[in-house]
Amino acid sequence: MSPMTKLQPLANHYGHDVGNFIPPKETDVFEQFPLLARLWEKAKTYLSVRSNDAHTLYSLSLAQSLLKHHPQADPLVVLPAILLHDIGWSQVDPQLVLSAIAPGSGNKELVLQHEKSGAELAAELLHGEGFDAERSERIVFIIDGHDSRKESTSLEDSLVKDADKLWRLTPHGVDTVMDWFGLTRSEAFQLVESRVSDHLFTDAARFMASAFVAVESANLFEQRLALSD
Repeated sequence: MSPMTKLQPLANHYGHDVGNFIPPKETDVFEQFPLLARLWEKAKTYLSVRSNDAHTLYSLSLAQSLLKHHPQADPLVVLPAILLHDIGWSQVDPQLVLSAIAPGSGNKELVLQHEKSGAELAAELLHGEGFDAERSERIVFIIDGHDSRKESTSLEDSLVKDADKLWRLTPHGVDTVMDWFGLTRSEAFQLVESRVSDHLFTDAARFMASAFVAVESANLFEQRLALSD
């Protein structure tokens, strides 16, 4: 299976090696927090539903970026919470998952079911890692209400909710929503933008959303679509 992201160049038009000018690679979130790597290995089995695995990884990276703007937030609450927030969908009939979130036919009971199941599974996984009890309780609380609870109860809760929503505006988010509901790229973008931009809690997330909107808007310019890459 080919990777989702272009990893190797197709050419070197300059014709010279510029590798010596590339700065050292930053430590990624899994290297920085080994607990997350262990949790991912346990959680990914529960996330193989409707692209939740990839969604989770993008949301995790977005959460890490949001944390840079909110150093007062606890990363050992935010990051495990976003990593585990959707594992509960594994306990919902796969044929019903999209009906739970589809425009015009959302099923609140299924949304609540995935939150409750996700909270229970998260508690088990965190306990298995010997995770701090107080933080575990906060993580479980955030997961049990990350979609259904429209208000935020803490900064950590806000960052998890914002990272979760921001994914929809990423190229992967738009690609995924297109195939979920049989929409053109323009239609999918309009749908997700209407469900994200006015529903974020932090200024940092709103700035990030505006950047994603700008990029996707350019993707859809008639002039851009007419170009041959």
